[in-house]
Amino acid sequence: MQLLNGGAKAVFFDLDGTLVDTAPDMVTALQQLQVEHGVRPVHYELGRSHVSNGALGLLRLAFPDHVITPESPLLCEFIDRYAARVCEESRVFAGLEALLERLDKAVLPWGVVTNKPAHLTDPIMAALGLSARSVCTVSGDTLPTRKPDPAQLLHACEVAAVAPADCIYVGDAARDIEAGSRAGMATIAATYGYVVSSDDPQNWGADEYASNPAELAQILLKAVNLQAR
Repeated sequence: MQLLNGGAKAVFFDLDGTLVDTAPDMVTALQQLQVEHGVRPVHYELGRSHVSNGALGLLRLAFPDHVITPESPLLCEFIDRYAARVCEESRVFAGLEALLERLDKAVLPWGVVTNKPAHLTDPIMAALGLSARSVCTVSGDTLPTRKPDPAQLLHACEVAAVAPADCIYVGDAARDIEAGSRAGMATIAATYGYVVSSDDPQNWGADEYASNPAELAQILLKAVNLQAR
């Protein structure tokens, strides 16, 4: 897409597995819950690959003999345990803090659009010093619908006062790329994120792919005309 060659006016990121490595806290909370219920903990790397599937996806992985629904007591237990340590070990992916600083210095707006609920998103953004810098933070319960519906991304554009056609969305799941495409944005798949082994990011239809945070930074700096500065 031409926008990735320069002229982008705003960048929006998914949170988990794209901008912030939240897996250490989420998987630890999951493993602790498994131990509490007498279940052998999942291997960290397996749990990590499922983080983008959210709490329900993690619980279905960890408790395959249970029927996990939004009303499941296990979900409440997991959320409470995770909320208690929501940003103990979570960090902005190495290299992306420098990218955000470049965007801030150039007064180029960036924001976060995630399916994670606000009561978990906001503490992470605050703890990592991102809240005041993000032009908008759209969580999974900000609107009635979530990704892959494009409404969250369109709302982010309204808040940032930028047209969708001038924006880039970066995510590590098929739903992210679908939402960005439906919103009319250029899309980048962060393949370094939380991708299960059975999924192939090349099938998501992204405009570009970043295999690591450094590559993502390079792509985005070119897109916003900061590459040579």
